[in-house]
Amino acid sequence: MASPAPLIAPRDGIGAALAKLLGTDLIEHVFTVGEDSITVRREAVAGVMIALRDNLEYQSLMEIAGVDYPDRAERFEVVYHLLSVTKNHRLRVRVCTDEATPVPSIVPVWPVAGWLEREVFDMYGVLFAGNPDLRRILTDYGFQGHPQRKDFPLTGYIELRYSEEDKRVVYEPVKLAQDFRNFDFLSPWEGADYVLPGDEKAGGTGEAPGKGAPTPMTAAEVKKADDKAKAPPPPTPKTTEKPADTGAGAKTNLKAAKTSRDGAKAKPATKAAKTPATAKAEKAPAKPRAPRKPKTGGDA
Repeated sequence: MASPAPLIAPRDGIGAALAKLLGTDLIEHVFTVGEDSITVRREAVAGVMIALRDNLEYQSLMEIAGVDYPDRAERFEVVYHLLSVTKNHRLRVRVCTDEATPVPSIVPVWPVAGWLEREVFDMYGVLFAGNPDLRRILTDYGFQGHPQRKDFPLTGYIELRYSEEDKRVVYEPVKLAQDFRNFDFLSPWEGADYVLPGDEKAGGTGEAPGKGAPTPMTAAEVKKADDKAKAPPPPTPKTTEKPADTGAGAKTNLKAAKTSRDGAKAKPATKAAKTPATAKAEKAPAKPRAPRKPKTGGDA
């Protein structure tokens, strides 16, 4: 089967090399979508990692992930992702366990596994025997449960978050609507067959578009409001065509045309008188200024 992602260069003879190296510790080897995956015995995982590192040149541990299969007797899989830098090849190693059976830690093989095993323990509850500091790493102190288990409930727990309003860390109960767990895989342009929050404003509840959300108003009140919205706009108010027209009648127009007492006493402003020197300077033509002679001596 061809892989839709960029392919990893295959490693010739890896299947036979794994079977010869691991022996009875190898349970299964699967090659699919261009990738090699092996399942090994849980008790032998630390020795398998040393053999893969020293004999098959898988020098780097890239990731440790958890997978939950609630229907299985050993419901959890711990998946190790290894990288061979010299061979340019990746290998996936799996082990199975349950809630009570610990998996041997590979911290002595790769110290970075300490953080990765803590994450799997926090999210899935998988125990790692020999981890020097097996504590929660993502959830809060005193948190109960493991969030990435398939049977973990969405409500009933306390979550920790930072509040921008209070400027401090707050604890509050987790409340996630179960409606958001139901998904349909139809084309988004066809739309879903259920009403999403807010769709009632666009006719999602059977009302005509633009009617708004359901209202406690009676049918008569709704009809009255619609009739009022459809009523013609009021006439444009009359405006005066001349400044003398006040719109209050002829008597008011006559009074408005008369000059007030303050206006009758006011006199137009006169220009300020000029002094004889100023008048003479304005009449005399401007004389051209003679060029300035250079000074003799000194630096040029």
